[in-house]
Amino acid sequence: MKVVRKNYMLTSSGVAKMLHLHINTVRRWSDKGILKPYRIGPRGDRRFLRDDIIEFLNTQQYAYKNRVNGKNGNGQPA
Repeated sequence: MKVVRKNYMLTSSGVAKMLHLHINTVRRWSDKGILKPYRIGPRGDRRFLRDDIIEFLNTQQYAYKNRVNGKNGNGQPA
């Protein structure tokens, strides 16, 4: 029987690859609160929930579509 992990943790480099960003951008965005990191271990390494990253992508895609269509964040004309 195959076990499917619904929500697993990604490293900073994993997020960088997923979002096509430099790893320093991922670190900076986590420091600014744009991405939500979880600190683990004595060194405080960053980990990110895969579902959080997917939600971030969906939010950004919605915002981009509204900008392209001339709407503000509420879906109303700008």
